[in-house]
Amino acid sequence: MSFVTRHLRPLGLALGLSLAALHAVAAQEDKVVATINGQNITESDLTRAAAELDPQFAQLPEEQRRTAALSALIELRLMSAEAIAKGLDKDPEFQKRLALLNERALHGEVVDKEITAKITDEDIRALYDQQIAATPPANEVKARHILVKTKEEADAIVKQLDGGAKFEDIAKEKSTDPGSGAQGGDLGYFGQGQMVPEFEKAAFALEVGSYTKEPVQSQFGFHIILVEDKRAKQPPAFEQVKEQFRGALVREKYFALAKQLRAAAKVDITDPELKKSLDAVEQEQPQQPQQ
Repeated sequence: MSFVTRHLRPLGLALGLSLAALHAVAAQEDKVVATINGQNITESDLTRAAAELDPQFAQLPEEQRRTAALSALIELRLMSAEAIAKGLDKDPEFQKRLALLNERALHGEVVDKEITAKITDEDIRALYDQQIAATPPANEVKARHILVKTKEEADAIVKQLDGGAKFEDIAKEKSTDPGSGAQGGDLGYFGQGQMVPEFEKAAFALEVGSYTKEPVQSQFGFHIILVEDKRAKQPPAFEQVKEQFRGALVREKYFALAKQLRAAAKVDITDPELKKSLDAVEQEQPQQPQQ
């Protein structure tokens, strides 16, 4: 089994996805890099083939990706030529599969050209601003904690703090929390629902600069909590979530187009059980756009 064959998607799926992915090929100098029985393989052919390799190949250096893509193309071209020579392309079942792959490719073109390509940065920003404005204000706290196994240990630490000991120093020395102990118990900022209920209730009730005089018990042990700051929760920066909002707009517009096309079409499902099942599924969750 060749290096490329081990890492390509199954051939039928790979061919289908390669048809649907043609629109993603970047414009570039389309130089000839190889020939197979007189047929050219160009740089853009390599780009198409590289898109069909396993995601792990995205981590490879460019030249290794190009080499793998070339090997894949050689195999695909030779195998497809062999199939034609043996008349396999005339097989009725293959023709049906090819028709489906063509429909998938055209579906992808509609999604890309009629939906994705028409979404602007202004559209994305407008949705972002709308959702941020509609999000109820929330607070978050910045806290440190010291986690120990027993209440007796926790009570002793509270006495040390009452005597003027530095919270960070005790956390580094005695906290059993592997994540925050080495950082002096620092947990950073967190909002509602991010901590276990007992911890969260105590932390949000504290004044800035104060610590829990009574240790807080949770499933992890006993905590002494110090609150260092409180603030209104900051929304994520636009650039940080831009692609998520772009995806949300693609889905929204896809569903709208699918609904419009279905309303204008005559769809008759003659199998009653299948119709019932499809109706139930579509009521629960809209069909996801495919590429």
